[in-house]
Amino acid sequence: MKNKKSKSKKIASTQKYLFLSNIRDDVLVFKNQGLRAVLMVSAVNFALKGEDEQQSIVQGYISLINSLDFPIQISMQSRKLDIDNYVQRLDERAKAIDNELLKIQLDSYKKFIVELLTIGEIMSKKFYLIVPYEPGSKRRSGSQKKTFLNRFSEVFSPGNVLTMNKKTFDEYKSELERRVAVVETGLQSMGLGVLRLDTQSLIELFYNSYNPVTSEFERMKDINDLQLEMD
Repeated sequence: MKNKKSKSKKIASTQKYLFLSNIRDDVLVFKNQGLRAVLMVSAVNFALKGEDEQQSIVQGYISLINSLDFPIQISMQSRKLDIDNYVQRLDERAKAIDNELLKIQLDSYKKFIVELLTIGEIMSKKFYLIVPYEPGSKRRSGSQKKTFLNRFSEVFSPGNVLTMNKKTFDEYKSELERRVAVVETGLQSMGLGVLRLDTQSLIELFYNSYNPVTSEFERMKDINDLQLEMD
């Protein structure tokens, strides 16, 4: 009994220091009613671009930054390259091949790729751009802005959860979507690929971020297969 109680207390204590309250409709909902959308952005090898292309990318980035009336956050995540799905596709393709010689070559290629990743510890990098919306951000005057001490105290006690009804959520989400559209247009004008993370992808992102070791061996189930308690 004591062990169970200590475990439950530990979980509650951990959750207390998370700003995240919920994930719904492809949006992160914070405990202070703030919303976040996460965009996964493709990378470009800037050094291999021609001078004109480099200048175009720089100008596009400047135009994007100047067009924003809200902050954005850029995050990069490095993880060991996962080729499980790729290897699975190779196995499926091998089953459909009748030529034994091609099967042997495909099997040798698969073993080479797996061994290369095992020895080389090849990493993959993913880039994310976070678009925020804070309630009252437009109305907040200079005297109402949070001081450094206010923000510092929030970091160590973000446990207070403000409730939000559907109407309020839809209003905030509408403004967030407007901001997302502005950012997406700016990124695409630079020749970058943009993918908005849906609810399933957001949950997987947090699961993989907080469980980097476990996530290598235990895959998350699809959210449609999970039984969730909805408020």
